[in-house]
Amino acid sequence: MKLKWVAAAALAAIGGAAHAQSSVTLYGVVDSGLLYQSTSAASFSPTAKNLGSVYRYKDAGLYSSLWGMKGTEDIGGGYHLNFRLQGSFDSGTGKSGLADTAGATAMFNQYATVGMSGFFGSVTAGRQVVPMAYAMAETDVRSGGYFGSILTAWIGMNTAAGWPGTSTNGPIGALYDSNAIVYESPKFHGASALLEYAPGGVPGSFQGGTRESAVLKYSNYGLNLSAVYYSGHDTNPGPTTVATGLNNNRYWYLGAKYTTLNGISMSASYSNGANPAAKSASNPFGGTSLDLYSAGLGYQVSSALKVTSGVYYLKDRNKSANKSLEVAGGAEYSLSKTSLVYAQVGWVNNHGDMTQTIAYGQPVAPGMGTVAVMLGLRHAF
Repeated sequence: MKLKWVAAAALAAIGGAAHAQSSVTLYGVVDSGLLYQSTSAASFSPTAKNLGSVYRYKDAGLYSSLWGMKGTEDIGGGYHLNFRLQGSFDSGTGKSGLADTAGATAMFNQYATVGMSGFFGSVTAGRQVVPMAYAMAETDVRSGGYFGSILTAWIGMNTAAGWPGTSTNGPIGALYDSNAIVYESPKFHGASALLEYAPGGVPGSFQGGTRESAVLKYSNYGLNLSAVYYSGHDTNPGPTTVATGLNNNRYWYLGAKYTTLNGISMSASYSNGANPAAKSASNPFGGTSLDLYSAGLGYQVSSALKVTSGVYYLKDRNKSANKSLEVAGGAEYSLSKTSLVYAQVGWVNNHGDMTQTIAYGQPVAPGMGTVAVMLGLRHAF
């Protein structure tokens, strides 16, 4: 009998130790506010009509509202197995965020990954935010937010390339990739590299629907540097598109941000998005070739208050009349470790067919100037 109790105690101790090596965290963010915009449109089409000013409740003033869960298991020897499930949602309607299929939503549209980490770095597999998105945000004073930032300027590049905004499968670069395998190296004196490959799974076409990208980053002594190269096949598909491995999505980006000891931050970047498949001797830029320039300035006024500003200029290499200038600024004030309030203002002047937006997901009238103002609250849990 005594041996039975000893054995039971030993098993309980082993079980307790194994349980202590694993953890699962539930988390989320709700971000919403009120938006005023001086023009609006029903779509991102360059022929869309101006529907007039709009005043509305809007989700995602800084970043998307989201919820998710993540976990890790220590399997010994310095190795961990990890998973992450995360999806965005509209706090105004409760709808899940967009998926790759036009008009469709997905519960975990941002992350659905499993992977391993250790001395070698990390490998994650599944749908995930692509490495280029973080690299761009880290070299933008406006941090790639959902209002007047490198993100909204890059989305303007996508709408100029014909993206209708009804799915996450855009024609220039990517924000999310499905079926992706991403390797991230350990940091070495502040430098790291990320490599991505996403097989397309198209029968009869090895490159059909594939995605590849490489990112080099440096972060040390207040300096952030990013270099991005992204290549995609059969992106921005139409309802009847057949994937054949067409190399129609190429994007590269160079960016830098420097933050001084007294809280002043400055950023600058240059990027180009193109459709290599449309290039020819008579048309060297192809069907799409868009340049994007950015500059930013910010100041951490106190531990609670931060102000930022940015300028984003987009131009079409093929059509000089197509160009867009966006200026945005904002202030964020932390009420606690998990809550903050913000105020933002932006102006965009679109010419020709440009439809660069100020607020993510809110179309503006093409070919004219638009002003937007947003006040909001963001709470993490």
